[in-house]
Parts: sequence; structure tokens; C-alpha cells
Amino acid sequence: MISLPVLALLGFAAYRATQLGVHDTILDGPRQRLGLWHAKKVDSRARGFIVQLVSCIYCFGFWLSGLTLLVYLLATDSWGDAPWLVHGIEWFAVAGAQALANRFDDSLGH
Repeated sequence: MISLPVLALLGFAAYRATQLGVHDTILDGPRQRLGLWHAKKVDSRARGFIVQLVSCIYCFGFWLSGLTLLVYLLATDSWGDAPWLVHGIEWFAVAGAQALANRFDDSLGH
């Protein structure tokens, strides 16, 4: 099982990745292209889902938290150190830390 300080660090990394994906201007181009792609077929539920996923801090952050955890587990070769259920709980912990950081950021008016 991952220690609490490492889970917090992963939560902050996931927070930053979420901010990058949802808000930062460096990815404005891809987000605009995604919007244009969706506009070509507005009635597509799949396209609407993807656009909504990328624009929702909590939705996108949840999946980026899982990706952040997965990269950490693979990079440290610790995937097999715990059962899948424990890794699932760790995913929720990283996502929770990421969501708390986003809530705090929102409360600052950013």
C-alpha cells in the first residue's frame, strides 16, 4: 500500500494535470479542435460525452488521477505489491486529494 505522503503527492500531480487539461492556455488549441470536432456532429452522444469529460474538472480529474497512479505504480514496479482492490482505493484517495485541491483553488476565485 502507498504511504499517505505519496498519495498526497500523487493527488497534487493529478491536480496539476487536471488544471493543464481543463484550463491552461497551452492546450487551448486541442480543446478548440475538440469543440470543432463535436460541432460537426452535435447529436453524437459519444462526442458530447468526450467534450463534457474534458471540460469537467472532477470527471477529467478522476481519470487523470487513475492515470497518475498507474504511471507511479508501473514506474516504481509496485503494481504487484497490493491487490487490485487496494489500488482501487488508492485511486479514490488520489482523486479525492485532487478534488480537494481543485475545490480549494475554486474558493480562491481562480
